[in-house]
Amino acid sequence: MTEVKEIPIGNIKVGEHEQRLDLEDEGIEELARSIGRLGVLVPLHVKSAGDAFTVVCGHRRLRAAGKAGLDTLPCIVLSAEVYRDSEISFAENFFRKDLSPVELACAITDCFERTEMTLAELAAGFHRSEHWVMKMMAITNWPKDVLEAIHEGYISASSGANLALVTDTNYRNFLVRNAVEQGATARTTASWLQAWRAMQPAEEAIASEPVSGRPAVPPLVPQAPCLCCGQIFEVNRMSHVPVCGGCIQIIRKIGTSVDG
Repeated sequence: MTEVKEIPIGNIKVGEHEQRLDLEDEGIEELARSIGRLGVLVPLHVKSAGDAFTVVCGHRRLRAAGKAGLDTLPCIVLSAEVYRDSEISFAENFFRKDLSPVELACAITDCFERTEMTLAELAAGFHRSEHWVMKMMAITNWPKDVLEAIHEGYISASSGANLALVTDTNYRNFLVRNAVEQGATARTTASWLQAWRAMQPAEEAIASEPVSGRPAVPPLVPQAPCLCCGQIFEVNRMSHVPVCGGCIQIIRKIGTSVDG
């Protein structure tokens, strides 16, 4: 018979990447109320981690028990000879229907960094390539504003991938706000990224003062000047020609001299 131990909740930890993410889970409050009335009916599965224990199965129960104010939790301490904790963790953490792309990326990274599964094993588990696994783990290093928009479901991971490449923080925040308001597709954010890389400098697109006497209305689509005529257009109405900064300056000087 499997032994169930009562372990102080303060001694039970989760992985590094799960600690980073403040999960919004509406069901947690309901689960906490149920645990407050009935207690934890299904023990958590944990494994030893020095003087503490790491959750393998039961992350939601741990969070809900904390909200319910419990001091201890019933746990089964897994033995490597009896259990494949990586398989249990894989099943519970990676195949929840409500898992956001950010949660999935954090869970994969945490599993890999704890050496529970190799790159090849993760790829096999998802029936994907190792390159796909590495791309998923790279998501955890994306800027916070992009991760929040993806996690909340405002934009897709594909759309966010383009925005994450914008290194100017102010301009990226501007683009993320536009993407959230529009529900921008990956194709749209790709055009924004290409336009940002061509602009000189990016701050000019967002530094203008509001018109006196009426509230400023942010454009639905980022805008940029045409390099030939100087008129302002939405970036998705412009062609994107790969021209270096030096040539752009020459073209602008020629245009100024012609106008003069």
